[in-house]
Amino acid sequence: MKKIGVVLSGCGHQDGTEIHEAVFTLHALDKLDVDVIIMAPDMDQFHVVNHLNGEEEISESRNILVESARIARGEVVDVATISGKQLDALIFPGGTGMAKNIFDYSMAGINCTIIPDVQRLVVEVLEANKPLGAICIAPVMVAKILEYLGRTGTVTGGFNDDINNDIKAMGINTIEVGAEDIVVDEENKIVTTPAYVEAKSMSEAFMGIEKLVNKVLELI
Repeated sequence: MKKIGVVLSGCGHQDGTEIHEAVFTLHALDKLDVDVIIMAPDMDQFHVVNHLNGEEEISESRNILVESARIARGEVVDVATISGKQLDALIFPGGTGMAKNIFDYSMAGINCTIIPDVQRLVVEVLEANKPLGAICIAPVMVAKILEYLGRTGTVTGGFNDDINNDIKAMGINTIEVGAEDIVVDEENKIVTTPAYVEAKSMSEAFMGIEKLVNKVLELI
């Protein structure tokens, strides 16, 4: 049975994983004959946001692994314990929180860095020529790692000029597509979709994510 890794970054689109994107990814995988390993870093979130009013909770702190367990129903492991050798493919749901917790793009822009265990895992997957899926803001992280590896590649930032310009500044090509579509980099085996960068509804986001999941499995 194929083993597919899914990396979460907390619980809630403003300070962790975009929950719809995570659930759509897991639902699409559940329809296929695969074993899913859900993982997250065991560290504190960058910050905590009240999703009702959008304000930062200054006095509160939360652990990314613990918060991700809310989505995973407790079935989640520390990303530090997983190697690329254990996986047949790897997928990253998005969310603004990913760009704060998994890498610091929200704060540092094109000079962002990725937390070491995630960068290690992505590099292991790419260097083993295994498929990688990236949703929403996650393609920016993939672009940064491709830049680090000295590779060229192609991802999507939807129709968002700022995101696409930042990806291009990393030396990576972009193709503009809507939430219902995917971009496939056959050479690197990378599949991307903009999801809530562009989606105006859950069904639009799900359509693109399901296409991404199916294509990732096809590339194994």
